[in-house]
Amino acid sequence: MDDSSGTARAIVNDITNLQFSTPRAEQNTTGIDKSAMERILLLADFSITLNGVFNDAANQSHDVFKTVPSTSVARTVTLTVSGQTLANECLFTDYPLTRSDSGELTFSVPGVLSDGTVPTWA
Repeated sequence: MDDSSGTARAIVNDITNLQFSTPRAEQNTTGIDKSAMERILLLADFSITLNGVFNDAANQSHDVFKTVPSTSVARTVTLTVSGQTLANECLFTDYPLTRSDSGELTFSVPGVLSDGTVPTWA
């Protein structure tokens, strides 16, 4: 993932789990002559939530996310799974930190597609 200056940062060690989706909108096109639904696919989307542990070392997760509340810079998020890559330009909408009663300091950062490019695995 890149930071607010556009420099790629490998923060994979700070991420404990993530959730992402690549949904498509749909439109109901069922005519009154049908007894079942007809639909067409519309625009594609992408969303992601990165969960992890606070790390304020140079170029790690806190450096990447600390400007989320004050800037609207799109970030390149690149997921690589088994040699397959999914890269998207995302806007991150929050950088919430949680401190548990046992002392962990964690984050859960949500992001959404920003540039209108269809999410495509390469």
